[in-house]
Amino acid sequence: MLLPLALTRPAWAADTKDMKIALSNNYAGNSWRQSMLQSWEKVTKQAVADGLVAEAPAFTTAENQATEQAAQIQNMILQGYNAIVIDAASPSAVNGAIKQACDAGIVVVTFDGIATEPCAYRIAVDFKKLGGMQIDYFKSRGLKGNLLEVRGLAGVFVDDEIHAGIEAGVKADADLKIVGSVHGDWTQTVAQKEVAGVLPTLPPVAAVATQGGDGFGVAQAFKDAGRTTPVIFLGNREDELSWWKQQRDANGYQTMSASIAPGSSTFAFWVARKILAGETLPKDMLLPITVVTQDTLDAQLKNTEKGGVTNVLYADKDVTDILAKAGH
Repeated sequence: MLLPLALTRPAWAADTKDMKIALSNNYAGNSWRQSMLQSWEKVTKQAVADGLVAEAPAFTTAENQATEQAAQIQNMILQGYNAIVIDAASPSAVNGAIKQACDAGIVVVTFDGIATEPCAYRIAVDFKKLGGMQIDYFKSRGLKGNLLEVRGLAGVFVDDEIHAGIEAGVKADADLKIVGSVHGDWTQTVAQKEVAGVLPTLPPVAAVATQGGDGFGVAQAFKDAGRTTPVIFLGNREDELSWWKQQRDANGYQTMSASIAPGSSTFAFWVARKILAGETLPKDMLLPITVVTQDTLDAQLKNTEKGGVTNVLYADKDVTDILAKAGH
């Protein structure tokens, strides 16, 4: 796990010790978002203690509504924050509020759920690739037949991109056919309920493409329905990985797991601070996808907190290193 480091400031850099960075989060109803918020708190609390910034609070809207998040961002403008880090409810619906922040001289960094407003910075993994890698994995296993797709929160950039990758992969593979699609909202209980509702209408399912936080619920739905457990692509949540280990030990079950690390919020924090300090960074930045394989399952599960998600906490130096590897 990468830990935040206090680094020596270049002579040309602006002093950020009196600056304020806020996190605007639109949703906290699953383990990934909880881990994301905990990661932010851990890293920013140390940054404040080290005198790197004055404060870095996190705010989560009561409802997953873009209008509510836009109002939250507008309040942050009035409260005088120097930078706002956003996990956006929609790629476009909060663009107006983001533009207002930029026009007020505020640095805006979006991550995970990114926004399309040109003045904002964007940090994500290649979510379309994350969707496509699921189909690639199913192909590598020689799977043929019917596929169930469990999507995330409707209208969010992450859901749209992963779905596009899955759809493109299936279109290029005549051996797999999507026979059902439900929104599991990246949450075990919702996914279990939605899959249970659609299973009676489905033919035998060979594989399930997911988006994370839903895999264990999918497995439970198949079990409760008395259906054969398909190959379920997982999303790095501790309950999913624990279930996978149990199934592997009991009957040799094989699958793969991948997700964006919840600590992407900490990467976004350091990006915001670097920009406030005067550094020039690219508008679009990609983080590596965190992958768990059959060979790394035990080690990754050991390092994943109970009820949490396989994670990486980023440091200031990690931003420099990752951007350098990307050619920036």
